[in-house]
Amino acid sequence: MEDIQEKLDKLASGELKSLAVEKEEFMAVRNELIGREDFKQFRGEAGHNGRVIYTYHKVPRN
Repeated sequence: MEDIQEKLDKLASGELKSLAVEKEEFMAVRNELIGREDFKQFRGEAGHNGRVIYTYHKVPRN
């Protein structure tokens, strides 16, 4: 995946509506994601073959 942090920033800013992450990239993305202050505002939905679709929400999850 190109620059993970850049993709997460684009998702948070609204430039991207969602971010599809393949199984092979999941751990690298997750490691970047959990270090962010806005971690709880990202939501991942599991799909087929290990693909996860991340979206960003203004209200953090509990």
